[in-house]
Formats: sequence, structure tokens, C-alpha cells
Amino acid sequence: MAHVIDRDTWAVRSDRWKGELQCGAYGSNSCLIFNYLPDVGGGPRLHTHPYAEIFIIRQGTGLFTVGDQEIEASAGQILIVPPNTPHKFTNLGPGPLETTDIHENGSFITEWLE
Repeated sequence: MAHVIDRDTWAVRSDRWKGELQCGAYGSNSCLIFNYLPDVGGGPRLHTHPYAEIFIIRQGTGLFTVGDQEIEASAGQILIVPPNTPHKFTNLGPGPLETTDIHENGSFITEWLE
């Protein structure tokens, strides 16, 4: 069975790609986060997941800390973080950082490390 999920189900605001969706409820082994970080320095704290996470950078530039690596990624690039690897990212600017993050699990499992 196919599912069509309206924006008002997952979006924080109707005019931004910002929000999240746990797709396990729809039969998918994935979760989505749509990040819109307008301010330089914004982003999540260091954390890990027991599954891989894929970051699609849609706009801007971010500094990703992945294990002991620091990776600068910009619009059009895709970054894959392996399972159980500590990671975080921040908006380097100028302008907003917009990412679509794909979690390879039907529900979020996050261990916050800071």
C-alpha cells in the first residue's frame, strides 16, 4: 500500500522544509529529518545512532564532525555516517544550511553524547 504524507503532518512550518517523520509507521525502514538552520553555528549536539545516517546538503555549507574527522560539506554533496559513529554538524554560513537527513531505521534511536 502506498502512502501520501502531507506536509502538515511533518513540517514545523508550511513555508519551510523543516521537520521530521518516522516512516516505520508507514512500512518503511527509514526516518527523515528536514533541517533548516538559518544561523551560523546552529546544529545538533554530538550524538550517535546504531544505524547509518545519510545527509543530503541542499543549501549552504556545514562543518560535520564524524568520529575524529572534520568534513566541510556544501550544497549538492551527500555525506554518509556509518552506524555507531559519533557525529554532529554546524552551519558555517554565510546564509542558511538546509539538509535532508535519512536515518536507516523506522524510528529514531539517538544517544546524545553532549
